[in-house]
Amino acid sequence: MKVCEIFTSIQGESTHAGLPCTFIRLSGCNLRCSYCDTQYAYSDGADLSEDDILGQVRKAGIQLVEITGGEPLLQKEIYSLSERLLHEGCGVLLETNGSISIRGVDKRIRVILDMKTPGSGMSDRMDMTNMERLKRSDEIKFVLTGKDDYAWTKDILLQYALTERCHVLLSPVYGVLHPEALAAWMIEDKLQARLNIQLHKYIFGPERRGV
Repeated sequence: MKVCEIFTSIQGESTHAGLPCTFIRLSGCNLRCSYCDTQYAYSDGADLSEDDILGQVRKAGIQLVEITGGEPLLQKEIYSLSERLLHEGCGVLLETNGSISIRGVDKRIRVILDMKTPGSGMSDRMDMTNMERLKRSDEIKFVLTGKDDYAWTKDILLQYALTERCHVLLSPVYGVLHPEALAAWMIEDKLQARLNIQLHKYIFGPERRGV
């Protein structure tokens, strides 16, 4: 597999925010979001075997593991790797950009589906059949650039009854949409969703890799 980086840090997002987590960031992405903060994952990386990856995970000694990217579902080996991580007793999170079907993902894995809003420039690339495949333990994340993205997100939540079907996360783009503004909109609308800031950027700074 082509792996951009493997590192252990504090989980910065999702319902697991604040917990120690080992991240496996795979290389390659089929989207080009306007606000992407991991462009280095488009091509950076080294070819590692599953045994190499598992060895690094074991050495880290953290049972929560997130497979992310880039877009991890572009590499077919992801399915075998995730099965082996589960066999090792790891809790496995899989963050995917929403453009590829999650149908083949093991049901024991918690999917974090990053639903692209219009502000990303990639909303037309979403595989909307994924909305019906999300299970109760999964999470759907909307990254928002402003009020228009927020209004669009509310429509999607209503159309697919997502607040009743999975965990919903709303994330302001760091340095673009202030969290206070998003919080005010959510409170005004009594929106049943979680404000999801990128905690790692507040801890380590926005430019640092591998944290």
